[in-house]
Amino acid sequence: MRYLVLFVFLFCKSASFFSQSDNLIKKKSKWYISWGYTRAIYSKSTIHFQNLSNRYNPITGNNDYYDFTIHNVSATDRPDFNKIKDVINITVPQFVARVGYMFNDKWGIEMNYDHTKYVVIDYQKTNITGQIFGVDVLNDPAYRIIDPVKFLHFEHTDGANFWMLNSVRKRKLYNPSNKFYLSCVFKPGAGIVFPRTDVSLFGQQLNNDWHIAGWIVGLESGLRIEFLKHGFFELVVKESYADYVKCLVLGKGNGSARHQFFTGQLTGTIGLIFDSKK
Repeated sequence: MRYLVLFVFLFCKSASFFSQSDNLIKKKSKWYISWGYTRAIYSKSTIHFQNLSNRYNPITGNNDYYDFTIHNVSATDRPDFNKIKDVINITVPQFVARVGYMFNDKWGIEMNYDHTKYVVIDYQKTNITGQIFGVDVLNDPAYRIIDPVKFLHFEHTDGANFWMLNSVRKRKLYNPSNKFYLSCVFKPGAGIVFPRTDVSLFGQQLNNDWHIAGWIVGLESGLRIEFLKHGFFELVVKESYADYVKCLVLGKGNGSARHQFFTGQLTGTIGLIFDSKK
């Protein structure tokens, strides 16, 4: 959590620095916040699981020693949009949040958070290499099917959690009055992935700790409609690449997984704009 606090602090400091550096920017600068929901698709990924602690596990009856890879695995999102109607559970679906600062009508920066969910599809057939409990499992029929009961279930459903700092470029398309402004937006950026990985492995299940697991880069682009001076709506497409260098799985620090994937998102948000200078 301290890394997220630092991230927010640096974002606010950078916005403050730029807002004080130019009188023209002062007159046009604006803050904004927004909230919305997203759908995501993922490329196939190759996932490497490793635990070399060799500690006895009474649940599996074996020492925790495995070093194996499942190849070209398919995954899906889990939107949970049926929870939106229940106000208490508005953060259960795949939501997104934005805090941004526009220096002028064209340029800004934005802190961008996506609570997407990543779920490896159960019972798919895949290739496997490596060792489990000291035994070579090269395409072993016992492990080629991703069986969530007997072998493996893997998901980031307390969030794949993309935290990104983006630059914002806005380009006017249509502005008939001061109450309506249509523009296109482009937001390249980079940041961290902060997942909580829920895994079942060899009959043992654990929803592990949230932690910084790797990095992400991406580009968000789409349309922005500003209305009644202080309201806006965005519909954007986001393409990104995420590298989960170390996901915590079983073993609380000993077991880990690594994988990378490309993702595409379609996101809708609604927000408020605040003038920073009168």
